[in-house]
Amino acid sequence: MIRTILEVHALQTVPPSCLNRDDTGTPKTAMYGGVRRARVSSQAWKRATRQGFHDLLDPSALGVRTRRVAELLTERIRKLDGSIAQADAWTIAAETIQAATGSKIEVPKRKEQADRSETGAAAPESKYLMFLSAHQLDGLAEIAVKAHGSGGKDYFKDKAVKDQAKRIANTRHSVDIALFGRMIADGADINVDAAAQVAHAISVHRVDNESDYYTAVDDYKEREDDDKGAGMIGTIEFNSATLYRYAAVDVDLLRRNLGKGLRDDEPATEPVRQAVEAFVECFLTSLPTGKINTFGNHTLPDAVVVKLRKARPINLVAAFEEPCQADPETGGHMRQATEALVSYLADVENSYGIGDGDPTWVLHVGKTTEALARLGDGLPMPALVAAVGTEVARRQDQ
Repeated sequence: MIRTILEVHALQTVPPSCLNRDDTGTPKTAMYGGVRRARVSSQAWKRATRQGFHDLLDPSALGVRTRRVAELLTERIRKLDGSIAQADAWTIAAETIQAATGSKIEVPKRKEQADRSETGAAAPESKYLMFLSAHQLDGLAEIAVKAHGSGGKDYFKDKAVKDQAKRIANTRHSVDIALFGRMIADGADINVDAAAQVAHAISVHRVDNESDYYTAVDDYKEREDDDKGAGMIGTIEFNSATLYRYAAVDVDLLRRNLGKGLRDDEPATEPVRQAVEAFVECFLTSLPTGKINTFGNHTLPDAVVVKLRKARPINLVAAFEEPCQADPETGGHMRQATEALVSYLADVENSYGIGDGDPTWVLHVGKTTEALARLGDGLPMPALVAAVGTEVARRQDQ
């Protein structure tokens, strides 16, 4: 079966930074090729990508992932019917969500005494993060208002009503749900398989974490007899690296997840095109924000390769299984990393007899990435994103 698989490969240099840290505050690392590498988890970059969607897509095309889903639904319920008291809206919101997802929504024990509102009751919450689209929340709010006027909890004893709630929660998924999936532990029948896979980014070379010792001055120490010492001292661990980043999107699964999209007046391929373009741009331009104010490490990828495949995705990280060595003339890793990526891509495709006719787009910055010219003419980001979206839509029309 011919499939449509989108691959995104990127090489990005990051100066001293702590993009993604573990529970001890240390930048995450991994062993690969026998040496320690800098690592940024897939979860960190997926969230950064999702946050980028808010700058490109209408809020109606996105979802919200939260444990406070009852409060979120209550806002919509009270917009539809302002006469419903907040406490009553919380209750009916919890019942509606439970009918739609099977998940019990109740007041956490830690909040029963400590976090009460002016109504004298705390809001119920889900036991885990729940991902619902704006469209789904709107539909559930309409059911909740009907339930409030028709017996409340008893309203959901009707199987037809419960089935309707489940349908609303499982149709017209937002772009972020369609791409990154959704797991509801108590309602496996409305889970969504992720169309996008994001690998942990790792450095193409060996990395050793370093420690920054810093002091802060107390600005209010004015008297001569004041203590001359620092107001505080501390340490921050960091590293710097050239990262290989990789993601893949099963475009066919993405189309199934999106269904007919959020609008009835647009071509069937339009939701897929918009989702693919948003993913490519936001994945490449996003950056996890760990310690961003401390290090100001705002960089973009210098080398990008985007491919559409017909069979299965291929992660090219093995190009860096043998760690890159710093160039003796320039001291950098980007030139060698780019050449290794291009060479390994050609070797894999030749060895397995794949890649013929697969569209490839590249973006490269500066002379150290000139090896990418062997794969195609470099495009600026807007042109690359538009070209990928157009080809995806064309294939989905076939």
